[in-house]
Amino acid sequence: MSEGRRKKEEKGSFDSLDLSDADAFLVAVRKAVNQLQGAFAIAVLCADFPDELIVARQQAPLVIGFGSGEFFCASDTPALVAHTRAVLSLENGELARLTPMGVEVYNFAGERLKKIPRILGWNPILVEKQGFKHFMHKEIYEQPGVVRDCLEAYTDNDWIANNNSPINLGLPRELFAGLEHISIVACGTSWHASLVGKYLLEQLANIPTTVQYASEYRYAAAPLMGNTLTVGVTQSGETADTLAALGMEEQRRAGFNDKFRARMLGITNRPESSLGHTIPHIINTHAGMEIGVAATKTFVGQLMAFYALALDLAYHRQTVSQHRLQEIMAGLRQLPLEMERFLEIQEKHIEELSHEFNETRDFIFLGRGINFPIALEGALKLKEISYIHAEGYPAGEMKHGPIALLDAKVPVVAIAMPGTVYEKVISNAQEAKARDARLIGVTPKEVLGGSDVFNDILAVPIVDELLSPILTVIPLQLLAYHIAARRGLDVDQPRNLAKSVTVE
Repeated sequence: MSEGRRKKEEKGSFDSLDLSDADAFLVAVRKAVNQLQGAFAIAVLCADFPDELIVARQQAPLVIGFGSGEFFCASDTPALVAHTRAVLSLENGELARLTPMGVEVYNFAGERLKKIPRILGWNPILVEKQGFKHFMHKEIYEQPGVVRDCLEAYTDNDWIANNNSPINLGLPRELFAGLEHISIVACGTSWHASLVGKYLLEQLANIPTTVQYASEYRYAAAPLMGNTLTVGVTQSGETADTLAALGMEEQRRAGFNDKFRARMLGITNRPESSLGHTIPHIINTHAGMEIGVAATKTFVGQLMAFYALALDLAYHRQTVSQHRLQEIMAGLRQLPLEMERFLEIQEKHIEELSHEFNETRDFIFLGRGINFPIALEGALKLKEISYIHAEGYPAGEMKHGPIALLDAKVPVVAIAMPGTVYEKVISNAQEAKARDARLIGVTPKEVLGGSDVFNDILAVPIVDELLSPILTVIPLQLLAYHIAARRGLDVDQPRNLAKSVTVE
């Protein structure tokens, strides 16, 4: 071989490939992926090798499914559950050849790897609607079960007798030793759950907490602070921006002393995901498979994870009395029943109410305190599946600009739960009503003063204000769902959206 030809092959040229070679297709793909830059998960076909499929991964999820005499590839495991429960996730810098003879896995250097598939704990029945018209509707009704599962997984019913924390997350105590700050990175619905988490961590555990969009954090990270726990929240565990933000945070803390070392925690519904492989400590939200693109039960699972984290920290930091902890734990255990009662009694009313917004083009959602993030989440749900423009605001901010938007054509949904800010929210709602806005209240009917303010009430049970987000989000999910379903839209797969956001 000439020197020029040898150098050409070393640089990855395909000119010398012999298509009669059984490995020629594999070699060609391997050489190609070594020249690619950025994130990708690709599947490659070749007319000269009709019985082969080559897949490769770099910084984007890719999973292989093992069926009966067949193989599958997808970017996420839910796509495979209807076909197989045996799956194999590729790691960064790996590729696989799928043929009728089986699956071979290699790294980008061409070395054969030995990997063993895992069996998913999910049942194919989970991808059935079970009598519901849409998966989103089914998953809204599964939320009481998610809360029960989280309580069973996280809590210790005998914590007082055992002189232990009421919460057992299975996390090492050194992760929280001397903790001074918590930094949370997330996107979308997970960002809203994190805002509720910030409220809980600051008010219960007395820990200063920041919540940042992962996509922004990557390019404008906060100054390094010592004794900081970084928490990444992602439903799928594959959110590219969140994974990148966590990786950047770990890298920039590498080499520092113990005070500034990286302490990393992930909150996800998918502990087997990329997040679970890269972050040493995970809180599993126990929501089960969620098919609908618009997150519902996974949001509630994330809220439960933050309640558990905040209560555990509060116990060990002694920032909340035992009596108050008992109250909160008792309230949490009552939530599933309260959620089921609400769904049984109120859904018909919400469905009927949705008929009156066929021509509506704008919505405003208001909340204060711990329910401000729920206003943001309610607005996001409506935008995602009905394509109606909606905005969420802190109720007290209405008079600082957004009130100019209000008229008889702009409905306002106000979350007004009994507690520290109830009277303030009612006052803010009255300001909206004075501008002819149709006012919809998410509030208990039993509370005096609300019924004469609101045009419509989505009546929720009276619960501790601290626990109310888990209840107040349900009527907002149902309102968005029924408005979208009545318009004949694809509720489960809204346009332009994906369940796992695996690109920047």
